[in-house]
Amino acid sequence: MRLDLEPRSILGIQAVIVSRPMTDLMSLVERVAMSNASVLVTGESGTGKELVARALHQGSMRASRPWVDVNCGALPEHLMESELFGHEKGAFSGADSAKQGLFELAHSGTLFLDEIGELEPRMQVKLLRVLDGTPYYRLGGVKKVSVDVRIVAATNQSLEAMVHQGRFRSDLFHRLTQVCLQIPPLRDRVDDIIPLAEFFLSQINPGLELSESTYQKLTTYAWPGNIRELRNVITKATILVSGSQVRAEHIQLSTSAMQTQQQQSTDTNLDRMEESMILRVLEQTGGHQQRAAAILGISRRTLSRKLKSYGLRTPEEHCA
Repeated sequence: MRLDLEPRSILGIQAVIVSRPMTDLMSLVERVAMSNASVLVTGESGTGKELVARALHQGSMRASRPWVDVNCGALPEHLMESELFGHEKGAFSGADSAKQGLFELAHSGTLFLDEIGELEPRMQVKLLRVLDGTPYYRLGGVKKVSVDVRIVAATNQSLEAMVHQGRFRSDLFHRLTQVCLQIPPLRDRVDDIIPLAEFFLSQINPGLELSESTYQKLTTYAWPGNIRELRNVITKATILVSGSQVRAEHIQLSTSAMQTQQQQSTDTNLDRMEESMILRVLEQTGGHQQRAAAILGISRRTLSRKLKSYGLRTPEEHCA
């Protein structure tokens, strides 16, 4: 069965969005785009951080100006410095001619720094100075360069945690996060799964359609690789299919991810059973924790800790 859903144009970017979380996020993106604030886009790998970043550029007053992107984890430190700030002829071995850096190329436009958490400490310092408006030199240069660039950065790491660990500068963190946009993982936007799967299928093989038997398999999987994993699964399914429909047996999911998901589900069910049993015993003892703990075979301290984890207080605690 094929859904009649076409990609939406959001700030000039084609995207398949149905779920409320993503609809709300893109509404916020439209408002943020018109500002000149630095934006940090966060989210798990494969959630669509670059799509959001491009939408921010397309919806801004800089849309007609350059869009330049770089993966901060793709190059070693000495090459990253040259990429960002440029170099003069002879600045280092192999520098046979002068080269503009990405900041210069993005002048009056947007520079997208993907995987910003991978940036080395020394480069973090240089980046901060430029973001604060300080002119800089190309490598081997004697003339200062000034640029007007909007920064959009992205990461799948917790920069705040990295700050606490001393791996990321707090001043750079605050400079990058004038606005922070967090993209929810695919498992938290289930309504997008089937429309996305249908869209990928139409791109890969328009003659195929998903059978209804695939729907439950797709929507109950946790998708640790998010949209990128979904696209790969659909691509593989089109190779395995022999008829006109993609059926459940053609959808091959990660065994390890499914096992982790099942274990988490089992753990959750056990926790719920334990909570139910404790509350039932407390009801029988009229909320008396000491007697309830004795019946359950645990200490009162353990019982109190468990009740706090459930966000509950007994009549004893109210009267204390």
